[in-house]
Amino acid sequence: MSVKIRLSRHGAKKNPFYRIVVSDSRSPRDGKYLELVGTYDPKSASGGVKINREKVEKWLSRGAQPSQTVRELLKREKQKN
Repeated sequence: MSVKIRLSRHGAKKNPFYRIVVSDSRSPRDGKYLELVGTYDPKSASGGVKINREKVEKWLSRGAQPSQTVRELLKREKQKN
C-alpha cells in the first residue's frame, strides 16, 4: 500500500477549501483517508495553511510521499517558523 499526503477539495463552486490528508494512493481525491493533518484555504489573505507538524512528521517517517503541492505548502510553513 502506497501512502500519499495530498489535498482533498471541499467548499463551494469558485470557493475552494482543501484538507491536507494522508490516504492510500489508490483512493479517489475526495474519498476515504487515513488521517487529517491540516487545512489549506487559498482564498485567505494570510496564506491559510494550518498544518499539524507532529502528524506530518510521523507519516513522513513511515514512508508517506507528499504530493508536489503539499511539498510546497510544507516548505512555505517551514520558512514562516
